[in-house]
Amino acid sequence: MQTMSIHIHPIPMGMGIAYLIESAAGLLLVDAGLPHWEQAVLRRIHALGRKPGALQLIYITHAHLDHYGSAAALRRASGAPVVIHRADADAIARGRTPLGSIRGRGWLLAALLPLAERVLRPEPTLPDILCDDGDALDLDLPFAATVLHTSGHTPGSSCLIVEGEGDQDRIAFAGDLVSNTTHPHGQRYFAHDWAILHHNLARLQALHPQWVYPGHGRAPLDDATLQRLA
Repeated sequence: MQTMSIHIHPIPMGMGIAYLIESAAGLLLVDAGLPHWEQAVLRRIHALGRKPGALQLIYITHAHLDHYGSAAALRRASGAPVVIHRADADAIARGRTPLGSIRGRGWLLAALLPLAERVLRPEPTLPDILCDDGDALDLDLPFAATVLHTSGHTPGSSCLIVEGEGDQDRIAFAGDLVSNTTHPHGQRYFAHDWAILHHNLARLQALHPQWVYPGHGRAPLDDATLQRLA
């Protein structure tokens, strides 16, 4: 495997952020934003001088509509398969957003969810590939991409760990396990199991990624910041 040489393009997708990982060999997308935001990704692909067919895979970190909403439309445009952890496969296939236990400001967001589902109509998306903890994605790209199952926020929440050859060539795409909106913090609004969520945050911290790209908030977190989260 060659030394990792990639560019990461954050793309605002309504409520959250999708990440387009660019290499000379092709593209990988992490998360797909709200429904009807697929043009934001397609415009970025075209701005890079690429065609949608350069997209090799659409990786969804968890089954919430602000992360998988445009996945089906992007699959149609690019031909890229949609990948998600098997524990969230049923929810995304039914176009659902399971919230679990709610804390703090999450009650306001939960109250708005039925309206958002009626207005946005998230498209049920049958995944092409179901992944498990430790799976290495089959990609023709100059880096390794491995699944870290970080159940807690949803049963199938996961991070994508992207690595080159060196210890400093490790970055993580964390979905909603961490956020960096007003300030860096761990998930504090929704979880199907809070204890497991905190356990899996510690698993991510133990990997000491150089950078962590959150599902909300455009600035990545460095490892020192990640270690301070609880």
